[in-house]
Amino acid sequence: MVLALVEHVDGAPGELSLQALTLARELAGGERLDALLVGPGARDAAPALGAYGVGSAHVAEHDGLTFYAPDAWAQTAAELAGRLEARAVVAAGSERGNEVLARMAARTGLPLAANCTAAATDPAAPGQVSGGSAGGSSRTVTVTRVRWGGSLFEEARLHADVALLTVAPHMVAATSANGAGAAPVEAFTPSLSEADLLVRVSEHVPTVSSGVSLAEAKVVISGGRGVGSAEGFAIIEELAELLGAAVGCSRVVTSAGWRPHTDQVGQTGTKVSPDLYIACGISGATQHIAGCKGAKKIMAINMDAEAPILASADYAVIGDLTEIVPAITAELRKARAP
Repeated sequence: MVLALVEHVDGAPGELSLQALTLARELAGGERLDALLVGPGARDAAPALGAYGVGSAHVAEHDGLTFYAPDAWAQTAAELAGRLEARAVVAAGSERGNEVLARMAARTGLPLAANCTAAATDPAAPGQVSGGSAGGSSRTVTVTRVRWGGSLFEEARLHADVALLTVAPHMVAATSANGAGAAPVEAFTPSLSEADLLVRVSEHVPTVSSGVSLAEAKVVISGGRGVGSAEGFAIIEELAELLGAAVGCSRVVTSAGWRPHTDQVGQTGTKVSPDLYIACGISGATQHIAGCKGAKKIMAINMDAEAPILASADYAVIGDLTEIVPAITAELRKARAP
């Protein structure tokens, strides 16, 4: 069977976790697929997972799991996987999913393949040595995963009793399982030590923001070095307000202090998947493309006709963004005028 770690927000499973469940269901190949949910709101989110092929949703209940503690989550996942004799554990390729499975890999000595886009299981080769704990049935799992900031795909093989995988964000479409009903919920109390709870979140400080978030926006308008200054984002914010869009930026902008890190789109920032991504004055480094390649359409506004981002763009406007962006805003206002 395959176990999936499902993150949830406000009593609903997260979109990236639903994508991970889709890959986990394919990896299970008709075998049982179970889910693990941790933290407040888990019981509310659990039943909906049946629609994605989950046989049982295991809700971890422990006083130490009220707030996020990466080692505690890793111990919880490892303990449940052992009880269920799971042959694979799958999580979303989010910051939390990658951290938890990396810590689980360190604890168990199992191999971890991050940012996978596909996975399939083959029978283990004769005489193969397991990379996990003794006593299991070693298998070979073949995975395709994103490498080098999304510039290439790698095919790799994991040889272990239990394969650990995270799923690259926005690279696998979340699909439901036909004829599936609500998933039964089972309580699970892990055995946690004080060391497991040594590192934990003690407080959530909400960020001050207005408008739609980067992760949820249908349109994202980002600015890069070409914007010129923090004040230069005023024209981008004006256009974003008209389009109901979120404002993003490149890493160089956050490094310069023009925008907060929460606005950064990229490999070390937020990975977005809007219907339209407008990149203003962004050269298009590999790390930035890794964050916006999930967009259905990309429009680039740049002075440089040879900018790397143009290779990934569906539409390109070559020129000065300080003239082009206000012109777009003006035309939108004109079109919407009574």
